[in-house]
Amino acid sequence: MNAFIRLQRTATALFLLLAVTVVQGQKPHQAVTAPNIIYILTDDLGIGDVKLYNANGRIATPNIDRIGQEGMRFDDVHASSAVCTPSRYSIVTGRYAWRSRLAKGVIDGYGKPLIDPSRLTVARFLQQNGYATACIGKWHLGLGWKVTKPGKIPEVDYSSRITGGPNALGFDYFYGIAASLDMPPFVFIENDHTVSLPTAKKKWVREGPAAADFEAVDCLPTLTSKAVTYIHERSREQRPFFLYFTMPSPHTPVVPSDAFKGKSGVTEYGDYVMETDWAVGELLKAVDAEKIADKTLIVFTSDNGFAPYVLNTWNVEAQGHYPSLHYRGYKADIWEGGHRIPFLVKWPQKVSAGSTCNRTVCLSDFMATVAGILHKPLPAAAAEDSYNMLPYLTGQSSREIREATVHHSIDGNFAIRQGKWKLELCPGSGGWAKPRNAEAFKLGLPLVQLYDLEADIREQHNVQAEHPDVVKRLTALLQQYVDNGRSTPGIPQENDAPVDLWKKVYANE
Repeated sequence: MNAFIRLQRTATALFLLLAVTVVQGQKPHQAVTAPNIIYILTDDLGIGDVKLYNANGRIATPNIDRIGQEGMRFDDVHASSAVCTPSRYSIVTGRYAWRSRLAKGVIDGYGKPLIDPSRLTVARFLQQNGYATACIGKWHLGLGWKVTKPGKIPEVDYSSRITGGPNALGFDYFYGIAASLDMPPFVFIENDHTVSLPTAKKKWVREGPAAADFEAVDCLPTLTSKAVTYIHERSREQRPFFLYFTMPSPHTPVVPSDAFKGKSGVTEYGDYVMETDWAVGELLKAVDAEKIADKTLIVFTSDNGFAPYVLNTWNVEAQGHYPSLHYRGYKADIWEGGHRIPFLVKWPQKVSAGSTCNRTVCLSDFMATVAGILHKPLPAAAAEDSYNMLPYLTGQSSREIREATVHHSIDGNFAIRQGKWKLELCPGSGGWAKPRNAEAFKLGLPLVQLYDLEADIREQHNVQAEHPDVVKRLTALLQQYVDNGRSTPGIPQENDAPVDLWKKVYANE
């Protein structure tokens, strides 16, 4: 861009920056005691897997339901991507991951760190404001392993210090696994070292190096125990704490403990969801036991929609349980089932029990919300796609806080949602559901999809031909978000790499 345009844009952004706290709902004159924050993130849990959202669901989730019953249930919340690595990136940074080097897909257990160490994260922001911070569970944002020989499964010096992980990004403490439970290496990591050296080879979907005593079935109980211990220890200190508890379940491998096998009556997947609910209950028990519930903000959500490949072995839909509820698609897809997720918030001091919110929210909104709670400003070059949803939580505002929300599929296809309109820049699912993009191209389907979600929440009727003005307007807004390096008001920023808005994927990947 030429110098004049850049100067003009900067001047406009400076004006907007003066109003950003009003736009995002912050009210600096209100004093708020810093709450403890527990953010519970499940892996591949569908919105229909939670009984509070799906009255006809076949799986009991009393502990998850309790968070919504004692707090607020959000009905229109979206992961920023239909797969996990980019969604997790947005939670931790308040920024869409497609602005990073990750244009599509996810990274594996040996992927390099995705978050630049100079970037402000929600953990570092809280750390700077007096919080003790911990990440316990699945990381999946890349680690700096000491690789001695590159390869699909690289040779690694597992005794060396691991760089670029949670400890480098504002977390005082980390205990967990590198990526999904079906991705090697199969070993626990504590802070910046492996707990044990992987001296064996094991397989859970994928094969790779494993610690001799590492078993997938033990992972969720072990991580839950670590999280409960952390709550007990930190509750007895004066300063507030932030626990980012990222469960590996119910993502494959589906490995419920013996105590849960057969408990749901809806395959072992249902049993594993029930064990996931149990883990949530253990954290709630710890909070209650320490008598810190009133001053603790608890968030429960999922990183994306339900994984359809689960149905190949555990067909819960055949038994009348629908993890995507009535939404089209699943994990990986640009359609609602790929990224519309459960989102429950409990905070007795501020959130009314049994309340609901039907406004559109994105997982990237966590960081600005934390800043709103603390009444602390965020730097211009941080949380570029994060809106403060505190007014929803406190009931101070019911207006739309987000101008629009960007969705992203595993193939890197974009969608933008504003009000009732959702524009998808691909002819197919953008993921794994049929028709995939390659098939859609061959079928001659329109290159874009436009849905009126008020009239067609199942996304069955593409009305792009009838509303070219809406297509044009939303396309321009999406391009503006790309060009500005942000979707919130503020000084324009740079994306880490060129962004291909019209990505077309012809092959099944």
